[in-house]
Amino acid sequence: MRIAVPAETQGAETRVAVTPETVRKFIGLGADVAVEKGAGLASGITDGEYEAAGAKLAGSAAEALAGADIVLKVRRPAEGEIAGLPAGALVVGIMDPYGSEAQVEALAKANVSAFAMEFMPRITRAQVMDVLSSQANLAGYRAVVDGAAEYGRALPMMMTAAGTVPAAKIFIMGVGVAGLQAIATARRMGAIVTATDVRPATKEQVESLGAKFLAVEDEEFKQAQTAGGYAKEMSKEYQAKQAELTASHIAKQDIVITTALIPGRPAPKLISAAMVESMKPGSVIVDLAVERGGNCELAKPGEVVTTANGVKIVGHLNVPGRLPATSSSLYAKNLFAFVETLIDKAEKKLAVNWEDELVKATCLTKGGAVIHPNFAAKA
Repeated sequence: MRIAVPAETQGAETRVAVTPETVRKFIGLGADVAVEKGAGLASGITDGEYEAAGAKLAGSAAEALAGADIVLKVRRPAEGEIAGLPAGALVVGIMDPYGSEAQVEALAKANVSAFAMEFMPRITRAQVMDVLSSQANLAGYRAVVDGAAEYGRALPMMMTAAGTVPAAKIFIMGVGVAGLQAIATARRMGAIVTATDVRPATKEQVESLGAKFLAVEDEEFKQAQTAGGYAKEMSKEYQAKQAELTASHIAKQDIVITTALIPGRPAPKLISAAMVESMKPGSVIVDLAVERGGNCELAKPGEVVTTANGVKIVGHLNVPGRLPATSSSLYAKNLFAFVETLIDKAEKKLAVNWEDELVKATCLTKGGAVIHPNFAAKA
């Protein structure tokens, strides 16, 4: 059983799919692990550390992939990588399939079984495999750090001989995993924090962290959560009422962090150009949804924009990747926990149970076809 870890090639990806810790664990399950040279350098992991853990270093992606039964990735294999994937291999990573149906079809034609880790069901046994949570948690933390860096003023209240420095006001829009970590981090840093979300269950969570909850709490609000715990797309009427409530609030904030995402859909627009214009010079917006179109109308992917009225809009891409060592460590553990369920520990070989709910929820392609119900009809 051979596990291949090629270096990431898409964008400026800094994360890596295995760490020396998980390499040792895979070897303990009977696997040979081949890591492409330099794959972990951006995460602070040297080739020597992989070798010391028992991995075999490969001089190229092709060398790493040769004869692989399992291919571990952070991002979906790029178009140029797909041809090099061994037929019949399991390819596990963050596949980002929405809007990329052609790439999913290409994986099917390559006759690999592709697993999308972001589709892992949110059930008890899969918590340790939840890549969305592990990476969003870090994104929420980093958003506050980035916001504070751009803000240029202190966050906590400071009483000094020279006068009192008021605490910064931070508003978190979207209270999923990233939002909750942003609240906790902002509170630890001494800011006055408010937060909003369309899901009623988040109110108690927000208040438990010492922040104030802000939302239009009508009948639609009470039904605004899916069985899986995700936010539903709200009606235009509700969005208008919520926008009216938040508009006056945003104008008084020093830092606004937006984290709102709806699976399979563009990010909802929460902050209009008019709202940005109402903010004070020097205030900051950090848009964590910029890769899905952004929650802020004026956000630009990969850029920090300064508006005419002096508001900075931060649109960093791959925010978890801005903490590559930590995000790789958590992501690698998520991958190991899942892949471990695909291996027969006694026989030390692959033994995929295709009826397992984790496998059925995450498998996109198998046997040359797109099999995931969300994409099979479209491909």
